[in-house]
Amino acid sequence: MPIHAAFSRAATRLTEWTQRWVPGTFTIAWLLTLIVLVLGMTVGRASFIRCIEAWGDGFWELLPFSMQMALIMFTGAIVAVSPPVRRALAWLASRPRTPRQSVLLVALSSMLLALLHWGISVVGSAVLVREMGRRRSGADYRLLVAAAYLGMGTTWHAGLSASAPLLVATPGHFLESQIGLIPMGETVFAPFNLILVACVILVFAVVTPLLHPAHKETVEATPAQLQAIHVFEPPPRPAASRLTFAARLEHSRWVNLSFGALALTWLAAYVAREQHPVTLNALNFVMMGLAIALHPSPASLVAAAEEASGLLHGIILQFPLYAGMYGIIRETRLAEALAGLFVAGASARTYPAIVYWYSGLVNYFVPSGGSKWAIEAPYIMEAGKRLGVPAAKVVTAYAWGDMMTDIIQPFWAIPLLAAAKLDFRDILGFCMILFCVYAPLVSLAFLLFPR
Repeated sequence: MPIHAAFSRAATRLTEWTQRWVPGTFTIAWLLTLIVLVLGMTVGRASFIRCIEAWGDGFWELLPFSMQMALIMFTGAIVAVSPPVRRALAWLASRPRTPRQSVLLVALSSMLLALLHWGISVVGSAVLVREMGRRRSGADYRLLVAAAYLGMGTTWHAGLSASAPLLVATPGHFLESQIGLIPMGETVFAPFNLILVACVILVFAVVTPLLHPAHKETVEATPAQLQAIHVFEPPPRPAASRLTFAARLEHSRWVNLSFGALALTWLAAYVAREQHPVTLNALNFVMMGLAIALHPSPASLVAAAEEASGLLHGIILQFPLYAGMYGIIRETRLAEALAGLFVAGASARTYPAIVYWYSGLVNYFVPSGGSKWAIEAPYIMEAGKRLGVPAAKVVTAYAWGDMMTDIIQPFWAIPLLAAAKLDFRDILGFCMILFCVYAPLVSLAFLLFPR
């Protein structure tokens, strides 16, 4: 049996198991809340009323973080559908001359865009796949979509918009009293992280095109799929006879460009400061300015924003639940007890690899690097401290583990699959192969994690 057929069969069974046994993310968040509540009363040795008070008091603890994560998704989507970016992606789609070149281009674009900004990668990769499909490149449509998902499964949490590293570098984060501020130079820009990112990109630039099926097995996009794919178009400018003063402003370039100019001025002043750390707030400010400046008018911006808002429901609905869990963990002895379990089964050398796999396994059921960080961070950071592992290394291990199972989890692929008009089972065979390359590669890196 060909290796791809074997992986496809395994992937189909995994998908069927997931669809049968794994509920939606909100339901998972509530079930986890009940589990943490029980653990708080038993392992944490707190009364039921005390746990309920801690849950309710903590419910809004992550409001700033929730808004920061929402803005990453929101601004990234607006930038990805802006006319200049869409034209650039269309130009890129016209470059490849062979099916494997098309797959290579999509894979590299997805991974590099995710390093820059995961919100742009999610939506921008979908736009690129659509352009590839429209041009009839001869590439397998399923593999193109799987390659477009690589950024979320291999590089995003090691880049500029990495949730956990950015959070711990942002003043006022919820763990600041425990671990202080950890600059991005010790996580994202650390030599280990940069070398590992380069290795991952190189490996998948070679492996992904090799997965392309033989010509007779290639599945191209159907005309119906291409016709059904939504394409964002800025609202048309009204006819001259209907151009009121308000309409002229709504379709004027100077409104957006003036905002972008002020944002650029702020960025220059910020970089000129003696201290200009990369934080969530700084990243979101720059992305907001870019999102507004790249659209030709307020009307175009608002239309894109209305579409982008549809991607935010998971963040808005789930983050308060994870904040409530964090409240229980913080106000009981639960964090201390869970940290003890990690310390008992680890050493300073093996702990980063253990955190990597633990984070990856939890991520399969809670596919959100930001929200689950709130419930895992208190005890994995405490365990690392007891073992003498620097906090930056624990954050890095968590971030890479959080990406590990994204490639075989459909949550972040939903916008991409919706744009491509495919089901997750259509791409999971390819994703399983990519996962089986990725997990051992990064595991080896963390076992050799330099002291």
